[in-house]
Amino acid sequence: MRGEDAERLARDFLRQQGYEIIAERYRWRGGEIDLIARDGNFLVFIEVRSRSRELFGLPEETVTLRKQRKILLTAQHYLARHPTPLPVRFDVVAISGGHLRLYKDAFQERET
Repeated sequence: MRGEDAERLARDFLRQQGYEIIAERYRWRGGEIDLIARDGNFLVFIEVRSRSRELFGLPEETVTLRKQRKILLTAQHYLARHPTPLPVRFDVVAISGGHLRLYKDAFQERET
């Protein structure tokens, strides 16, 4: 499944779960966030991962620490331009074998 198709599927799924999509494919020179949404009282940065087959692992396993750091930096960039009083959360939507899995609060900022 192509990235755009996976993101569209995830977006529709999240809307069904009550998420309000604020932005899609937010980009800057340091990275990209697939979806930004509001879920209740949270501003949520969402990474969408898909695999057509799970032969070499699950799509959610590809959200490495390096990828998480890029997402965190991109989220900081977004928040600097769009301040919010809402707490922030990072979710992952994994798509494989026709199934969608939502991982709320999948990772968080870590002290380095």
